[in-house]
Amino acid sequence: MERTQVRLYNILLPIWLLWIFPQAWLVILPGNLAIDCAVLLLALAALRCAAKGAVLRRTWWRVWLNGFLADAAGVAWMVLGMFAAAYGGAWWEENLTAITGSPFRTPLALAWTLAGVAIAGVCIYFLDRRSLRRCPELEDRQRHGAALALAVLTAPWLFLVPLY
Repeated sequence: MERTQVRLYNILLPIWLLWIFPQAWLVILPGNLAIDCAVLLLALAALRCAAKGAVLRRTWWRVWLNGFLADAAGVAWMVLGMFAAAYGGAWWEENLTAITGSPFRTPLALAWTLAGVAIAGVCIYFLDRRSLRRCPELEDRQRHGAALALAVLTAPWLFLVPLY
């Protein structure tokens, strides 16, 4: 039986880089915060919310943390696919070994990766919609619209970027 090599990649940067160079967090955390706040602010502006600043001040940290939590759900799905590729037999290995490095190599790898993005996006939607319920300044339609914009625009689309 041939032994396969399993590589665990993070889409933005390798996990080990954060351990070896912990100062990378100084770039990643504020960058993610800026993107989340910009998307929320633009969504609220598009939805004609009068109290954009108040909503942003009340929810910025929840939206930011929800994004990390939802991305972790997508990463867990990707890791499950890597374990299936490594230990699930020849068919799984042939079709899923590319999910973290080149998801466009096989249709199953692409479908698996898109499912990971979708899982994270759905988690972002429901977590952010729940967080936005605490804002009395928002109507239900505005909560839905802002959560949907955050889900679509801040989902981990970088899962689809080929690494090799």
